Amino acid sequence: MRRLHMKQAGQGLSEYLVIVGLIAVASIAAVGFLGGTVRSQVAAVANEIAGQDGSTAMIFAEGNALQASAQAAAGRHLGNYIGQNATLDGN
Repeated sequence: MRRLHMKQAGQGLSEYLVIVGLIAVASIAAVGFLGGTVRSQVAAVANEIAGQDGSTAMIFAEGNALQASAQAAAGRHLGNYIGQNATLDGN
């Protein structure tokens, strides 16, 4: 009976570690997907927590948010595919 209890405790720990790992991967993917805005806001919060001025990072976050809004409003379709690639490549 004692052996069964130890296996169940190990299984619970394993499941917990899998869930924590999935949350970590999802968090990293979300920050990567949302781009510079979130990174800049996280940097501003980190600076403020450290007792430093986070206003510069917030300015970058606002700029990134405006850029993302402009890109979202732009019409994207196969008719202007070449132009979109040139914009992404920086040409």
